[in-house]
Amino acid sequence: MEKEIIKMSSEGLSTSQIGIVLRDTHAVPSVKLATGKSILKILQENKASPSLPEDLTNLMRKAVRLGEHLKVNNKDNHNTRALRLTEAKILRLVKYYRSNNVIPSDWKYSLANAKLLVG
Repeated sequence: MEKEIIKMSSEGLSTSQIGIVLRDTHAVPSVKLATGKSILKILQENKASPSLPEDLTNLMRKAVRLGEHLKVNNKDNHNTRALRLTEAKILRLVKYYRSNNVIPSDWKYSLANAKLLVG
């Protein structure tokens, strides 16, 4: 099962997508129960883990999309607030991941930086 997880990761699937594929096509309800390790732990042991945590990457993608939308629709107050709330979530996660040494202590978030990292 670990080889299958590493193969799917090299194909570009995220950890949650790998879990969904294993659940739906291979009838594995829980990787942790089957192997004793989480998907992320398996990827870390085989040096195939992503450089940034998945939840932080997803929030940065959302912030980039909202930023692009607000460039065109600069008076959209609802999504301006949504961008602020999303960036607040990102900053809280960055603070947490810095304190737990998941990301470097000098790593900074900015919308321009997020565009470069997540596309």
